[in-house]
Amino acid sequence: MNKALLFLFFAGTLSAQTIINRDPEISNYVSQVNSDSLKSNVEKLVSFGTRHTMSSTSDKKRGIGAARNWVLSQFKNDAKNAGGRMSVELQTEDLQPDGKRITQATNLGDAIAILKGTNPADNRVFIISGHLDSRVTDILNFKDDAPGANDDASGVAAVLECARILSKSNFPATVVFVAVSGEEQGLFCSKMLADRAVKEKWNVVAMLNNDMIGNNEAIDTHNISNMQLRVFSEGLPYFDLDKKAKYIRAFGLENDGEARQLARYSKEIGERYVDNLEVKLIYRNDRFLRGGDHTPFVEAGFPAVRFTDMGENFDHQHQDLRTENKTEYGDLVKFMDFVYLRKNTSVNLAVLSNLAKAPSKPENVKMEVKDLTNFTSLKWEKPLTGNVFGYYILIRETDQSMWQKKIFTKDLSIKIPYSKDNYFFAVQSVSPEGNESLPVVPGLAR
Repeated sequence: MNKALLFLFFAGTLSAQTIINRDPEISNYVSQVNSDSLKSNVEKLVSFGTRHTMSSTSDKKRGIGAARNWVLSQFKNDAKNAGGRMSVELQTEDLQPDGKRITQATNLGDAIAILKGTNPADNRVFIISGHLDSRVTDILNFKDDAPGANDDASGVAAVLECARILSKSNFPATVVFVAVSGEEQGLFCSKMLADRAVKEKWNVVAMLNNDMIGNNEAIDTHNISNMQLRVFSEGLPYFDLDKKAKYIRAFGLENDGEARQLARYSKEIGERYVDNLEVKLIYRNDRFLRGGDHTPFVEAGFPAVRFTDMGENFDHQHQDLRTENKTEYGDLVKFMDFVYLRKNTSVNLAVLSNLAKAPSKPENVKMEVKDLTNFTSLKWEKPLTGNVFGYYILIRETDQSMWQKKIFTKDLSIKIPYSKDNYFFAVQSVSPEGNESLPVVPGLAR
């Protein structure tokens, strides 16, 4: 007989009890995220004057070259804690003028730290990124000061803080920390990294892009909140949609792509470990008229999402430094909220840690559809890597955004009294410490 335990929650039901189990190791990592450390990183990045993609790569004190070298030096300091498992590199590419947003020969560079997993058989890769470059009003102006405090020294500061803390970890899987360039000019360096991941056949399970995560005020609507963080995710998969569309349409899976699963996961894990913060699911790949560094990964077929402020302050984004009609414009440190940045960084750290500690996904997850019944039968195979304690079967009604119930089992199959016509299902692997893999939506058993 299949023995299962109904374990967790009815989301959104105020009268229901919710049990929150935190992994002590991850809680310890989260407790180390420091607002002063984050502020120091942002101030240092701002001190380079401009980090425009076409600014100097040879000046030792000003420009994107000096900034990326400083990031590399921070990664190298972190590598001393990793017992030889962290490598540091600058991935570069020379870009010629394109007549649009690149007007001179430009050396692009990704500052990268790769923390190899402890299990040689575990080839999973988890990526956290922020973009190093900054800009003012004129996208081609690489001479004037462009402090880029929130956009996106905040994201790079989060990457650096996560690298500092997690360099001492011993995850079985690999974590990649990266500060990309060329975002404002056209996502050039994130595409360079995504192309590398494809060429070298990285098994990228999740990519977390952080772009503007330290501003708490939407100035035009006067909304102030440091208690909400947006996570953007695509619905229908960009990659191979023509091949997948018929299946997605037939079974109503428009809201269950891998990026959307990663967004739900980020909300659940982020809110589990970070108090006084709500992670808001935004059902778009990104904002209108703009893009982020997760997009080249999405387009390459990797699960990727974007974290960003709940409200954007356009007076302090892509602006020349000036004061007009008593309003000060410019992306300056003094307009940031470092308590908010600490919380948003903590979400990243918790999600990365929980993913990297978890077993890999269950394999060959299938749902039986041959019989007319109000029960649903699921089966799956063990994950390829990791120490597995059991599995969660996730259940939600078809009009709900988040998983509503979890059923725990140690078996490789289950029959539950929920109709496949009325619910969506997924299966997660779970470690002895309670770390869950990303959910896998079942295919159809033929």
